[in-house]
Amino acid sequence: MLLRSLSLIFLIFLLVGCEQKLPSPFKASDVSAKYAQANFLLNDAQGKPVSLADFRGKVVVLFFGYTHCPDVCPTTLADMAQVMGMLGKEADKVQVLFVTLDPERDTRQLLAQYPSAFYPTFMGLSGDAQATAQAAKAFGIIYQKQPTKSGGYTLDHSAGTYLIAPGGKPVLLSPFAQRPELLVQDIRLLGAMK
Repeated sequence: MLLRSLSLIFLIFLLVGCEQKLPSPFKASDVSAKYAQANFLLNDAQGKPVSLADFRGKVVVLFFGYTHCPDVCPTTLADMAQVMGMLGKEADKVQVLFVTLDPERDTRQLLAQYPSAFYPTFMGLSGDAQATAQAAKAFGIIYQKQPTKSGGYTLDHSAGTYLIAPGGKPVLLSPFAQRPELLVQDIRLLGAMK
């Protein structure tokens, strides 16, 4: 009986030790466990309330920034425009959302023009200070005003891009300046999921 119990315990340890985690097919980090329930309630450039559910059926590319950003935001939007070009007809199944962290300066009119200047289907979203803070918190975005010598300000902010499958999961986080071909690969993999 003791030998049988020891054999069973040994077999369990052997099976647990042999269990290997399969490598992820994605180049971006899978952050589904942390952000699977993340959402927002913001307004599009026409003032219509929107949330992630409004974009179900498409791969959502979600980026937080502001229109006065000197480098990270325009670079990210330009990279995403390149990605959309590389996707060709598959770009119809992708929605890029630019969420402003600067609702004081980023008017609806500005958000109607700025993202779409990079690619026609890119959308700008905004909310009041509270809605902006809630959306940022839901996705772990950190941002803070930094005064400038001219009396204005810039915003320091997190610089990653979320890629969300058409059904809402998985949620990936791509680092700033990810190579466009890797973003295309991840978007295509997500687009194949329902």
